[in-house]
Amino acid sequence: MPKRDTHLVIVTGLSGSGKSTAIKAFEDIGYFCIDNLPVPLLPHFLELCEKDRPDMKKVALGIDIRGRSFLRDGERLFEEVESSGYALEILFFEATTEVLQRRFSQTRRLHPISAQESRLVAAIQREREELASLRARATRIIDTSDFSVHQLKALITRTFSLVSDQERLSVQVLSFGFKYGLPMEAELVMDVRFLPNPYFVDRLRPVSGCEASVRDWVLGHAKAVEFLDEYAALLLKLLPQYVQEGKRYLTVAVGCTGGKHRSVVIAEQLADRVRAAGYYTVLFHRDVHLEN
Repeated sequence: MPKRDTHLVIVTGLSGSGKSTAIKAFEDIGYFCIDNLPVPLLPHFLELCEKDRPDMKKVALGIDIRGRSFLRDGERLFEEVESSGYALEILFFEATTEVLQRRFSQTRRLHPISAQESRLVAAIQREREELASLRARATRIIDTSDFSVHQLKALITRTFSLVSDQERLSVQVLSFGFKYGLPMEAELVMDVRFLPNPYFVDRLRPVSGCEASVRDWVLGHAKAVEFLDEYAALLLKLLPQYVQEGKRYLTVAVGCTGGKHRSVVIAEQLADRVRAAGYYTVLFHRDVHLEN
């Protein structure tokens, strides 16, 4: 069966974990979205899209515990979809029980499998158990416990806006500061805190790695150039393997302490080399404007 070029994302997970926010974010970046689609209709939906909407290349479908039949038939239907040539990606959203309790309390919503607020914790635990097999099947698990609505939307936007309409790998190179937390969307994370730090040079401290003065200082150290050459060579060796596996996007994160100097310089250099190798490349500095 030939591969189809539709990017199909299943958005699922625990109630209250941010699935609706994710669906809205997908819609904002051009995906055709349906929330709470009955899974038995999935093959028929894709068949109709292929027939009547061949231009529809990005689809995100929300599925949750309300469609109980998918717990029984989901695996078979997902295999049927993949055997038809679709690259299927399953995002599973979750959060800690304490966070889910707080969210339900704040919104005054009842849990979909419990009509009694007093039994909320038991309902959350039961949902975890019932969705365990789907979680194990997921392509990516996203814990939203520490995410605001805006942060979750930004994660979806940064990651999935990379997916192109063509059959090619899109690469995001992202700089960040470890003091502000790991980027949840990253598949590959490199720590460059071992490099000499411009922060301790008075004239460079207020300047970001986007400026030539910081770039020249960082790359003026032999260990930085050696690392850059070897890591770029490794990355360029890996990218064709990701393409062969059918991966549509990849986020490579480079971190230093504050995300303002070393990681910015190295990320920019890596992005230039990946782009020069012919890959669609996006560069993003997450923390460069934050106070260190």
